[in-house]
Amino acid sequence: MADSHFDQLLKAAASQPEPQQLLFVFTSAELPADATEAQRERFLAGAGGALAPLMCVDKAPSELAGFSDLVAEAKLAGPPWQIVFAAALGGEDGKPPTQAQVEVALQGMVDAIHVGGVGRYAAFDVNGDPIQFGGL
Repeated sequence: MADSHFDQLLKAAASQPEPQQLLFVFTSAELPADATEAQRERFLAGAGGALAPLMCVDKAPSELAGFSDLVAEAKLAGPPWQIVFAAALGGEDGKPPTQAQVEVALQGMVDAIHVGGVGRYAAFDVNGDPIQFGGL
């Protein structure tokens, strides 16, 4: 069986020469206050909306055996979510990133999500299936 996209992310992070910290931002769709009637109808039909960050977490690649570990922890930690964005942050000189560096990077992810700049992050739905934004 082929590795899932999430498994590939874990393996890639674990194989880097410098220690990595995986960054995750969990989001849900919400209807913006200034939505048009057409946007409201689309949202009520289960499409569209704006992504709202709900919670963030960072993990060393060794802390997750797979996507189900992340889902189980998220279920205990916070509200239901629809999409999780993932990124990796590398350390230096054999040391993982500092907590301050992690916090800055997570805030950058949250800020990017608020303005729709999600193309540089891996994205997964609640089943671990990859999501691509903006098509060709």
